[in-house]
This record gives sequence, C-alpha cells and structure tokens, in this order.
Amino acid sequence: MTIKIGDKLPEGTLSEFIETETEGCSLGPNTFKVEDLVKGKKIAIFGLPGAYTPTCSAQHVPGYVKHAADLKAKGVDEIWCISVNDAFVMGAWGRDQKATGTVRMMADGNAAYSKALGLDADFSKFGMGTRSQRYSMLVEDGVVKQLNVEQGGKFEVSNAETLLGQL
Repeated sequence: MTIKIGDKLPEGTLSEFIETETEGCSLGPNTFKVEDLVKGKKIAIFGLPGAYTPTCSAQHVPGYVKHAADLKAKGVDEIWCISVNDAFVMGAWGRDQKATGTVRMMADGNAAYSKALGLDADFSKFGMGTRSQRYSMLVEDGVVKQLNVEQGGKFEVSNAETLLGQL
C-alpha cells in the first residue's frame, strides 16, 4: 500500500556515504534508522529512479540544491534524496551534483525502503530492475504532511519549487 498524507513513515534503514568522520559516524557508508533520523525534524524528502540518470541529474537534484536555503528559511531542517543505489554511488553523485552538505544523498540499495513506502517501481524493461518512483514529500516528526508522486515518467510535481510552494 502506498504511503499517504497523515501516515507515519515506516521503520527502515537508509545508508549515507560520510565524507568526514565525526563522533558516531565513521568515514564511508553508514546505515541509519529512518525513525531515529526524523524525530523532531521537518524533512523535505525526494525520491527518484537513479543516480546519474538524465532528469534526476539535470533537474531533480539541482532544483533541491538551488532551493535549499529557501526550504530551510521555511523551517525545513534537512533535505534528503532517496534513490535505489548503493551509498558509494550516492556519495559520488552528491559530490558531482555539488549537493554535499546541502542534500543528504540517502541510499536504498535493495529498494527495501522504497517498497515499504509503496513507492517502488519496476524498471526491468530498461535493464534497471526495481527502482523508486519519482516523488517528493514533507515529513514532520515522522508524519507525512505533503506528498507529490509523479505519474507516467513525468517531472511536474516532485520538484523543489512545488514542495516549497506547499510550505
């Protein structure tokens, strides 16, 4: 079943490639429980089919990087990009997109979290297996407040501008 506005995010884990070692976070891939990360925070989350893919690289991630300060000015604590890739790829893609320190590039390597959200998609006909649908959501203290899911391969409602307008 697909998550909807008013639902609590499901429990699960996401991984992030950490560039700088800090207390509690070692250099390299670190796995985090989503329920721990969202406690007491307002988070803008966007999901997309894959790192380095055309629309994702040319429009989706750059839009959130560009509007990060605007989102934060409206009370957003963090911005996450979730994709069905491993943490190494997400880390490299984040560096390539100049998203480091602005957008947390969260890896859902086996699509387990995308499936838990009900936002997975079968991209087998493109040789890409199970991926994430393209979407955006605003989450406050683990509860979905806004949800924008793209239909039919479009990029019209999950962009940063739409989510910003919903704040």
